[in-house]
Amino acid sequence: MSVLSFERMWHFNKIHLTLVAIVITTFVVFFGIDSLEGVKLVSRLNYQRIQKGHSRSTLSSYKDEGRHKSPKRRSMQGGRNLEKVEASLAKARASIKQALLRINDTLPLEDSHDYIPQGDIYRNAFAFHRSYYLMEKLFKIFVYEEGEPPLFHYGPCKNIYSMEGIFINLLESNTQFRTQNPDEAHVYFLPFSVVMILEHLFHPVIRDKAVLGRTIGDYVHIISHKYTYWNRSYGADHFMLSCHDWGPRATWYVKELYFIAIRVLCNANISEHFNPKKDASFPEINLVTGETTGLIGGYPQWNRTILAFFAGQMHGRIRPMLFQHWKNKDKDMLVYEKLPENVSYHETMKMSKYCICPSGYEVASPRIVEAIYAECVPVIISQNYVLPFSDVLDWDCFSVQIQVSEIPKLKEILLGISEEKYVRLYEGVKKVQRHFVMNNPPKRYDVFHMIVHSIWLRRLNVIVK
Repeated sequence: MSVLSFERMWHFNKIHLTLVAIVITTFVVFFGIDSLEGVKLVSRLNYQRIQKGHSRSTLSSYKDEGRHKSPKRRSMQGGRNLEKVEASLAKARASIKQALLRINDTLPLEDSHDYIPQGDIYRNAFAFHRSYYLMEKLFKIFVYEEGEPPLFHYGPCKNIYSMEGIFINLLESNTQFRTQNPDEAHVYFLPFSVVMILEHLFHPVIRDKAVLGRTIGDYVHIISHKYTYWNRSYGADHFMLSCHDWGPRATWYVKELYFIAIRVLCNANISEHFNPKKDASFPEINLVTGETTGLIGGYPQWNRTILAFFAGQMHGRIRPMLFQHWKNKDKDMLVYEKLPENVSYHETMKMSKYCICPSGYEVASPRIVEAIYAECVPVIISQNYVLPFSDVLDWDCFSVQIQVSEIPKLKEILLGISEEKYVRLYEGVKKVQRHFVMNNPPKRYDVFHMIVHSIWLRRLNVIVK
């Protein structure tokens, strides 16, 4: 059994396996991003199996009754169902491709309900509107029911990893996208929580990270033997979601999950083999109470008296340089390692023109969304970070991105932005805000729907035969 090999480790288009063929299409709906180039790979994946007995108690009892009954009949029926699913996706691709050519059009394509994407904050507003409309009309997600809380079907809904649990809860209670019929699904969700696995199984002294591999590997082993869906695509139409720093690491133990499946990650770091052509970046949102009450809104742009603001701990490789040059050194650049007692973090954001958002230990920072909530233009300082929803959103229209080497000139750069451009960035932040707001129940075009749309786009780029 040969191990999957790559021209480049994570850049691939076409994978031929022993019994299935997965084709990642040359049509890409990442609006404004170049199409993929084909790379043929002929191999069988070296599936890393997990030893029996590990983490078995965390899963529902596995029943394989009927697994070997009438395989020919099931195969024929499954093939017809798959053809129907792929036919609907083919029509969607053609429709979106047509919309991509209408970049200058302003009229809505279909019934707009309550919102029509328009303006420079989108790479192609017309194509996004068409894609979103088709997602609402067609997209179906099957959630595997195997597994028991708290490791599965559950996650944190407060604090820095809140989006992991919130998404799981919202998806499992959703009636629009979730289907109980796996044969009509376009994608399949693996509902494990990396945060909860580490919280309950990771020993702080022994620090055995292999608990992730044993738990997740065992889960994939179960669903791949109980159902046919994983094996027919080797996970290409499956997705996992994690906001933990170790989210990417958690997928390494099952090679198909790492190299082929859709990984929806806060820690979207290209240097750690995040592949934006199959993986999706979603925002890290620190909801201390689990709600956005009091966080959204800020002072009008003409009444923001602070040039730039940051408060956060010293960690990672970028923040030490930020503190070295700007900590307590300039009255216009409020940079704190520890916030003074009489200063409100969120109120100061709402009074600032620019909010500095440097990476910490990992590339993602909750300050980006905090800034957007406060209608403060994010100043993003990171390396190798794929920004959330960047296949749809043009971040240059509502944020400032600078290189680490430019930190010493940060004030000069910000003062060099004209008032006219600042107003455009400020208005862009206000327009894009809806796409980062968490609602329960979800509302159209909010962060839940944007995450689902990111998964929809990745599925459109895969043909399973």
